Amino acid sequence: MKEAVRLKSGRAIGPDYPVFVVAEVGNNHQGDVEMALEMVKVAADCGVDAVKFQKRCTRALLTLEGCQAPYGGANSFGRTYGEHRDALELSLEDMTRIKALADELGLIFFASAWDEPSLLQMSELDVELLKISSADLVSVPLLRRAAAMHLPMIISTGMSDLAQIDHSVNEILKFHNNIVILHCNSTYPCPEEQISLPVIAQLRRRYKVPVGYSGHEQGLGPSVAAVALGACVVERHFTLDKSLVGTDHKASLEPQEMGALVRMIREVERAVAVEEKQVYPSEVATAKKLRKSIVYARDLPAGHVLAEEDLTVKCPGTGVSPVHWDAAVGAVLRRGVRCEEFMTWEQVTPAASSRQYSVGMLRNGMWR
Repeated sequence: MKEAVRLKSGRAIGPDYPVFVVAEVGNNHQGDVEMALEMVKVAADCGVDAVKFQKRCTRALLTLEGCQAPYGGANSFGRTYGEHRDALELSLEDMTRIKALADELGLIFFASAWDEPSLLQMSELDVELLKISSADLVSVPLLRRAAAMHLPMIISTGMSDLAQIDHSVNEILKFHNNIVILHCNSTYPCPEEQISLPVIAQLRRRYKVPVGYSGHEQGLGPSVAAVALGACVVERHFTLDKSLVGTDHKASLEPQEMGALVRMIREVERAVAVEEKQVYPSEVATAKKLRKSIVYARDLPAGHVLAEEDLTVKCPGTGVSPVHWDAAVGAVLRRGVRCEEFMTWEQVTPAASSRQYSVGMLRNGMWR
């Protein structure tokens, strides 16, 4: 099992490290670098660990026919799909400015490169992490070129079955094993009944690398639950305003939601840090107040053999715990006792059937 993927900056991604929370800006900057810079600042204020963008070269991505295809509708940024894609694209110079700001704010900057020219641009930016989108999980040439850069890689698995994931992981393993796999459903937004969070554990068992979650649901619950189920990365689309033009905004989190998500993730991290059942000192004090002790139900003389009707249980829990009820019944009183007096082992001689049990409790400090 690969315990963690380590980045050049020293950050580690893995089950024994803080969850790596990614604000996926994608194209929600509307093609405006100033808006993109503002989104990075706001994301940092939300407490995320990284900002992720998307990089495309339209002519490398699309056929000529695909570029020229009419693209109308409420979410269009151009008359054709090529114009639409170009309108949403940031230049390498823009990305350089964004990365510099992210570095200054202590965030990891990375991007999903959708084609080879974009991948080369990421190399020029000296990123420390690459992202392969769900759309490109089966793009073997791009996978190989990305893996050959020997940078840690995060791969999303939306739209893919296990055989396709197997093939992609094996291609990357020919170069290195610095892989993080994200469970993902590429429906925008994704209905809760299709999220399938237990798949996180299945992927971890199958590939033995760190596994995270890329969520496209509209709420926060599944992303928080993913952390409890072992996700070491949580990636969510991020927007300044869900009402903006664009298909991703409605499946994105606004700043107040992203901030709340980060806080809840950190709460869950603390809540799952201890894996073995234990009693904490604060609980001991609570037990003394709320639990019960064995007390006498009536005045009883010395030499009396205790029967169940001679005993009862009442708060506080500072005396003999009723978990030892069977050892108390049948014991012989060494002295007279009063009603509601707390029973102690020093007051009684255990019955022969429970003598060894009671003496052992006394020796081991288990009388309470």
